[in-house]
Amino acid sequence: MKKLLSVLFLALLFSCNNQAQTNPKQEAIKTATPVTVALQNGKAKAYFASGCFWCVEAVYESVKGVDEVINGYAGGHTQNPTYEKSNTGQTGHAEAVEVIYDPKIVSFETLVDVYFASQNPTQVNGQGPDGGSQYRSIIFYQNLEQKEIIDAKKKALAEKLNSTVAAEVYPFLKFWIAEDYHQDYEKLHPENPYIQNVSIPRLNKFKSKMPNILK
Repeated sequence: MKKLLSVLFLALLFSCNNQAQTNPKQEAIKTATPVTVALQNGKAKAYFASGCFWCVEAVYESVKGVDEVINGYAGGHTQNPTYEKSNTGQTGHAEAVEVIYDPKIVSFETLVDVYFASQNPTQVNGQGPDGGSQYRSIIFYQNLEQKEIIDAKKKALAEKLNSTVAAEVYPFLKFWIAEDYHQDYEKLHPENPYIQNVSIPRLNKFKSKMPNILK
């Protein structure tokens, strides 16, 4: 009986997550006109979702030209998402990062290379042990030039791997900053078992692939 209830619960959960990504409001997000974020003091912003934002934050903060990375939520159809709400899989949002960078030092194109080099590009709805629509991979574009860069690199990677690349491509609309305790999490909690067993190995694997761009 317990086994049957577990199966039914998982089926319902999957159904809820599915509805979050296929309802009309979510579909409208995917086809909306992107918002361009203006330069501030010569610094640009880019937005990525690639599993747990603790991991992604650490990856991008290791890159030359990146000033700061902020954890948050993006890609969904609800207002004011929170960690608890996004974990239901029904907000449409994914854990994401805002990368603040100097375009004179590092290009958006390179940041996309970092994105693909720091994840399992074929894993659907998650990265590593983290699964669910809130952990899915999304690259956000702010203009046609960025979209063309993303599409070209995604296509080339799919051909290289001879497999489907899971990352979705969304127009950027809004980034919601996550709760304070999620910021700089890997730096502040190096003893955390998840950080030691998932985040740090993921960071080190990335560093071995692109050593020339590291701080």
